[in-house]
Amino acid sequence: MSVLPSFPIAAPHEMPAKGSIALVGAGPGAADLLTLRAAARLRTADVIFYDRLVDPEVLAMAGPRTELVFVGKEVGAHSWPQEQINAVIVAAALRGQKVVRLKSGDPGIFGRAAEELEAARMHGIEVEIVPGVTAAMAAAAHAGMPLTTRGETDALVLATGHAREGDPMPDCARHAKPGVTLALYMAVGQSARITTSLLETGMPEDAPLTIAVEVSKPGERMITGRLVDLPALLVQHKVKGCAAIIASWPKMAKPGVALEATATALA
Repeated sequence: MSVLPSFPIAAPHEMPAKGSIALVGAGPGAADLLTLRAAARLRTADVIFYDRLVDPEVLAMAGPRTELVFVGKEVGAHSWPQEQINAVIVAAALRGQKVVRLKSGDPGIFGRAAEELEAARMHGIEVEIVPGVTAAMAAAAHAGMPLTTRGETDALVLATGHAREGDPMPDCARHAKPGVTLALYMAVGQSARITTSLLETGMPEDAPLTIAVEVSKPGERMITGRLVDLPALLVQHKVKGCAAIIASWPKMAKPGVALEATATALA
């Protein structure tokens, strides 16, 4: 396993045939949620550049001669700038290697895939995206909870509560309306602001809420409750860092079913 490698680009007269880059989704955690295509790319890769949240069992699917390179990033504490990641994956491909850029979840959902695609295409490198199971979908499946329900919720919006330094915070509330399920990523640190904004938009205080922590991993927790209690639930259950927050605004509650606060942690 390598850390902070150097991949010099050969001089033009020494250039080998170009390799390829696959942006591969590792899913939310559990190795058995990986797609067959993703597993195939891991087996045949020359080098895999992987993120902090990728499960070791997923990395174990790599071929016996595959080099594993950690390029972990964390909100507020990026150990690898995105520009450096772009540079090393491009350099490896220009050296003729089959490169896998392994990202947790789905690479096209808040995974900065656009920047890596652009870097590869600028150098004429063959690049593909291999989709992965995103956290909100895995969380809903584990909880036995559909993300859309006929007659109640007919739209699903994936939104982020995080922004680049210097950019305004995303307005998650603009997506909220009756019939919409919101799946919020990287929103724990902005929970108070987001809750206030959603309530001011008109979302009911007792709108059903699920906080999914460590989705599909051994420490997985599902915390349920009401929208109005979101900040308090995060404190009560000591939720920090990565969690998917799912909030639904049904067109109408089912007859005889109240949207009660439960704050129940499910194993």
